[in-house]
Amino acid sequence: MKEKNGKQLFPLTEAQKLHFFSQLQCPKKQLMNIGTSLTIQQSLDFDALREAIYQAYARCESMRLRFTQDEEGNVWQYVVDREERPIEFFDFNGWREEDAVAKMKEWTSTPFEPYDSPLNRVVIIITPDGFQGIYLLVHHMTMDAQSLICFLKDVIEIYCNMKYEGIPYPKEMASYIEQLKKDLEYEAGSKAQQRDREFFHNLIESSEPIFNGLRGRELLEAARKEAGDPNLRTAVNTNGKVDASIQVFSLEADPSRRLLEFCEQNHVSMVTLLMMGMRTYLQKFNDNDEVSIVTTVARRATLKEKRCGGTRIHCFPFQTTVKKSDTFMEGLKIIRDGQNKLFRHANFSPTEYFYHRSQYYKNKPGHTYEPFSLTYQPATLADKGLDRLNGIQYRTAWYSNGVAAQALYLTVMHRAEDNGMNFNFEYQTDVVSYEELEKFYYYLCRIMFRGIEDPNRTVGEIIDWV
Repeated sequence: MKEKNGKQLFPLTEAQKLHFFSQLQCPKKQLMNIGTSLTIQQSLDFDALREAIYQAYARCESMRLRFTQDEEGNVWQYVVDREERPIEFFDFNGWREEDAVAKMKEWTSTPFEPYDSPLNRVVIIITPDGFQGIYLLVHHMTMDAQSLICFLKDVIEIYCNMKYEGIPYPKEMASYIEQLKKDLEYEAGSKAQQRDREFFHNLIESSEPIFNGLRGRELLEAARKEAGDPNLRTAVNTNGKVDASIQVFSLEADPSRRLLEFCEQNHVSMVTLLMMGMRTYLQKFNDNDEVSIVTTVARRATLKEKRCGGTRIHCFPFQTTVKKSDTFMEGLKIIRDGQNKLFRHANFSPTEYFYHRSQYYKNKPGHTYEPFSLTYQPATLADKGLDRLNGIQYRTAWYSNGVAAQALYLTVMHRAEDNGMNFNFEYQTDVVSYEELEKFYYYLCRIMFRGIEDPNRTVGEIIDWV
């Protein structure tokens, strides 16, 4: 057992390795920074808020996570006992809104010290329009979006327990280290890992995907021409420039509710509906029935996994074949059944998945089959408990770190204030334009609403109509 200053050292998990190798190859080290804010439309007791933040730190091991490097260059992780840093304060009163946002983007674009240093930053803020709350910056190897939301929710519930009668103290968080040990046991050659490896290797070898571009077949045909191979199925989807931004499109509360109600009534997940909309868009503009998109899996099925913090995201390509003669509902069922199979094996290493696929099909460096990734984040701050606080208005925001490793990454999340959906497009600004994102979002919504209006319509009919 390796130790440092009396603390047990643990190797990185497969989820962390995926982030670690991405950052290693990226020239801008803020790649793994996630910046967000939670603000409330009322005056806060800042002393009580600071105490709530310290208590939340004490309850969340992954917010006290550190990385260290040994003499051989291997990276390890450990958890410190306490977080004693001063909680910063910044008042944006008198600032223009766009300047305040620019400042928080600047914070989000500042890399962390990589080793033996804190990997998060909390700032108590007052926004230009008087909302009060906190800005939170975390390193993606220590937290993902779901655990970040869980931490913010813990802070506000602790605060509300201090300040309001009848609000109970939140239940204990789960141990990050306990879940880490389970992950490492799985990754150490377990029978479950071997079953998952067999599933994914068979899946990879059963069918080669084909690249479908956001703009149609342009990139695929260019790659085929360059390679002198009219049957090539991969393309280059980025140009090496990693500068990025985030563009948010907001779907109103009522249409968001209609999508959720359709999913509930027809026993499909929102991920399935979103995936159906996205693949139909690609099918329309590439004229391919086969579509592959990278999907992310949160790996938080149990209560302990939901409340342990850390980063548990695994991502895998998800390939489906839906014919134009299939109905919208038949397409949803094809996606649902495929995802259910994939999710059962989602503890498997994404790094090994991509490596095996690349070797099996002899892909050229920099070539891919997938034009973008999708994440759906159902967790919100309005869940279970915070809705009892007499209609206090919450507001959340996400800030770009200015860098992206892939051309396009769509994260769909629910707004705290009305449960409407925000479509957060993180995109490489030199590769994808605002106009292309606007077109994608426009068609995605038209396809989904046309589909749920009459799920017995064929995919071909929907493509022709939109």
